[in-house]
Amino acid sequence: MRILVTNDDGIDAPGLKSCKRIAEALSDDVWVVAPQTNHSGAGHSLTLREPLRMMEVDERTFAVRGTPTDCVIMACRKILKDHRPDLILSGVNQGQNIAEDVTYSGTIAAAFEGTLIGVRSIALSQAYGGAAGRHMFWETAETLGPDLVRRLLDQNWGENLLMNVNFPPVAPADVAGIQATRQGRRDQKLMEIDTRQDTWGSPYYWLGFQRHRSDPAEGTDLWAIYNGYVSVTPLDMNMTHGAMRETLTAEFGS
Repeated sequence: MRILVTNDDGIDAPGLKSCKRIAEALSDDVWVVAPQTNHSGAGHSLTLREPLRMMEVDERTFAVRGTPTDCVIMACRKILKDHRPDLILSGVNQGQNIAEDVTYSGTIAAAFEGTLIGVRSIALSQAYGGAAGRHMFWETAETLGPDLVRRLLDQNWGENLLMNVNFPPVAPADVAGIQATRQGRRDQKLMEIDTRQDTWGSPYYWLGFQRHRSDPAEGTDLWAIYNGYVSVTPLDMNMTHGAMRETLTAEFGS
């Protein structure tokens, strides 16, 4: 099985090393194509107005000056075009990708792109926060990841699905279990705009989020992570809202 490993945190990110270890527990044919720099929050963006540049780090590792989506395209349509990967693992992201994070995440976007190309794809993220603060339990993803990926590969996904996996911010022995979840929604997420001035007196801005612990419903990805479970959320590429489409069909005709 040929596995492509990518991420959005960049080629030097510790989570990429964790993801590669997970992949190497599953196969001896592992390739890494990741952004040269951090592209967190890039979403499903493409580089269209400047050339892509790529550096070969070693025989099976490449750094692309572009987005996570660019990396998957370069891997599948250029580097490995004669033998595409059978599986794409994107991550392990430093921080959870749950609830509305799904729309911003470059980690998940890489898995979206892999799914569009026709390769089964899994986004992997390691949560932090809660009692653990900023401590990263990389060993949780590395310990539980290989078996979880094997179990997912045993399932029949369908061509439009990808898997979004989040590991809780606890040690491997303290994980409560694995839950199949749905995407949640945080109670609040306020965007902060921090205005500053450069040395010339011109303003510049930093975007940031004020996040508060929500009170999510059981069965959501938020609830699972808050309660020490691994969250596995199947995401559908088709974002059509079926019920509203039926309503509009009745209004406008088919």
